[in-house]
Amino acid sequence: MDLGLHGKRALITGGTKGIGRAVAEHLAAEGCDVAICARNAAEVAEAVSALAKTGVRATGRAVDVADGPALTAWVRDVAVELGGLDIVVSNVSALAIGQDEASWRAEFETDMMGTVRAVDAAMPSLEASTAGSIVIISSVSGREVDFAAGPYGVFKAALIHYAKGLSFQLAAKGIRVNALSPGNTYFPGGVWEKIEHGNPELYQQALALNPTGRMGRPEEMAKAVVFLASPAASFITGTNLVVDGALTRGVQF
Repeated sequence: MDLGLHGKRALITGGTKGIGRAVAEHLAAEGCDVAICARNAAEVAEAVSALAKTGVRATGRAVDVADGPALTAWVRDVAVELGGLDIVVSNVSALAIGQDEASWRAEFETDMMGTVRAVDAAMPSLEASTAGSIVIISSVSGREVDFAAGPYGVFKAALIHYAKGLSFQLAAKGIRVNALSPGNTYFPGGVWEKIEHGNPELYQQALALNPTGRMGRPEEMAKAVVFLASPAASFITGTNLVVDGALTRGVQF
């Protein structure tokens, strides 16, 4: 299947590792020019260099998405550098599961407002695109109560609602908006590797919940994101695609 992504321009927040890195790699493999950000400048430089080797234009900057002015400036600069934007993938999370006020603020500023500000800054470019698409990375924790209930789960649920609302508001402009809710995703340096070594009991409990007997891989999430972002999904908007290997039990109507 031709996804129709060649020559499109995509921006991914949190693109140096895990799901975000895999999304950037798969978009580049489809011929998309890509822009990524993350907080670590050295990791951004490494990722940009690797992405550029695929033959597409690749750019990146060290940005904390919780810093509103810095995020807005970066998105606008990318639009100028790439000559526009067709795809925005909001991927960064504070991963805050504490019940203290700092955790609530971190989730709000990073997950919620980091997404809202990126979308707002990219909107002029998306409106000018003939294939405008937004994919917001949520989580299965936004659909049901689990160990991450609290700020993480609450704002992941809010992102699904935000995506649905945007899909309705932007449909007439030809801009599609979807959410993707990954199940537990394992990769080196990721949260589940840290839990595996730091809290092996919780890791084994989480692993046992999935009837597949394993956790997901970043590339499995990325392929779903790339499809949703692509013109091949031209009539899919307002959906929340769950990619969890049958982890969750709720029926999604």
